[in-house]
Amino acid sequence: MRSYNSYIAGTDQQSESWVYSIRASAVLNDFVASVKLKRGLEKGLRDDGAQQPDVVARCSISTQEQLDAALVQAKAATAQWAAFPLAKRLELARRFHLEVKKRQQEFIDVLIAEGHPRKLAEWEVAGILQCSSYESLELWERQLHEERKIGPRRLLLVRKPDGVVVLSPPQNAAASNSVGGLAVLVAGNCLVVKAPRSCAYGVMYVWRDIVAPILEELGAPPGVLSIVCGNSGNILQQWLDSPLVNDIFYFGSSERGIQLGIDAVSRGKKPILELAGKDGCVVWKDADLGKAAEMLTECFFGSGQICMVPKYAILHPDIAEPLIALLLQKVAGIRPGYPEDSNALLSPVLRTDEYFRYLQEATEAGARLLAGGHRVELDGQPSETGPFIAPTILRIDSLTKARSMASVSEETFFPLLPLVIPEVDHADLLDEVIQFINDNQYGLRNSFWTSSESVISQVVSKVSNGGLLKINDSHIGFTPWLATHGGTGLTGGPFGELNYPLLRSSHLQGISIAENVQPSQAVFESTSFSEEKHSKVALDDFAGVI
Repeated sequence: MRSYNSYIAGTDQQSESWVYSIRASAVLNDFVASVKLKRGLEKGLRDDGAQQPDVVARCSISTQEQLDAALVQAKAATAQWAAFPLAKRLELARRFHLEVKKRQQEFIDVLIAEGHPRKLAEWEVAGILQCSSYESLELWERQLHEERKIGPRRLLLVRKPDGVVVLSPPQNAAASNSVGGLAVLVAGNCLVVKAPRSCAYGVMYVWRDIVAPILEELGAPPGVLSIVCGNSGNILQQWLDSPLVNDIFYFGSSERGIQLGIDAVSRGKKPILELAGKDGCVVWKDADLGKAAEMLTECFFGSGQICMVPKYAILHPDIAEPLIALLLQKVAGIRPGYPEDSNALLSPVLRTDEYFRYLQEATEAGARLLAGGHRVELDGQPSETGPFIAPTILRIDSLTKARSMASVSEETFFPLLPLVIPEVDHADLLDEVIQFINDNQYGLRNSFWTSSESVISQVVSKVSNGGLLKINDSHIGFTPWLATHGGTGLTGGPFGELNYPLLRSSHLQGISIAENVQPSQAVFESTSFSEEKHSKVALDDFAGVI
């Protein structure tokens, strides 16, 4: 059993209360016994957690004094950490990448123990490595510092850290999502990370076992990082009320997150919101149907309990039938299992009542059930009490009807994929489909499949919804250079966009360093170039200025 104390400004500080993590496969084997074990340990009725093979970790619940100290120490370290050379802060990210690569299997095993199916855990760790790759870090450097010499002046565009940033990751993929805080540190901020009580193990592993030692080796001041655990509502309220906090980086529901953003702004704090998603996919008539069908099965990673998986798809009517046939073949092989099982993709579903409500509403409105529609046991057999839900596919033969269905318009957190098929093809169909995508009240990711350069050009120029647009690619796959999170509408709030946390947790400052400039003449300068030279300046000379 791993044991984690609260990590406050470079020291491990224990308290009298703990949360325990029970191996997910043990919970599936015997739910009642696992819950009894967990409650007994957390209530102090037993103290043999270290002797129990299925108790994988425990995390100390932070006291109020520890929560207060984390913010005080972070504030005290802001000036010193912000003054660290950018190259040294980028070294933190580089070393993190190397350490995760070295520990890749160990990291995957931690996520599996928490209940992530192996394929899902492998995807998460691959994403962390991709997004801390050399290409990504090269972009981070350009985003934080751009410099140009024009005439007698050295001109800089530099992003300065906001100060103290607090991070509250989600409960469904806490460890991997919390890694967004790495860029916050690289931007020069001090960071306080809250590990959710329900899944503290993975977050503590990332930050205490991997990040904290690297910071110590780099000579970072102790207050740069603190890791706490406790009641989310109480901690968030403390962060809102504290004058020491500058930015609140929050993952959660749109309903809670939008209100949190309002409360943060009203208190003079910057909200960085990662909220719900309702990702759309479009498969056009000239798409590679085999690859498109493969992409659509990504809906069922972790039983759809991830924001950035496909949540609905629009199929061109000319290819709907063959594509659906291919998809149903692939979906038939998707099954539940223990998280350790390399062939299992599904995980237990928490919102089963909501699933059946959405399913009933859709079928009563005319949707046809093509697959799934029931609960299943660990072995895949139908059961009224099974913890899993069979991969479910709906067919909706109308764009108009689809938008009024909750299964298409609202975020869903279960394995349900509505296939929307326009009634007929016509000259304006692409524009109608693009408008459908743009009208989505959420805006995380969208993806298109087509072989037409003309269609690609129109999609690229007209699709404004979402933080990330992918064409002929895995919907959930990560790419270097492009951020993994962020979006418009209810996904990111009024300031939502593709989220580079180092940009969102910093502010842009322009700097001019002049040499031999006469102020009385400089005040009337109108240009630094001759008109001839100015006309020849290529736009790409200014690429990378952010």
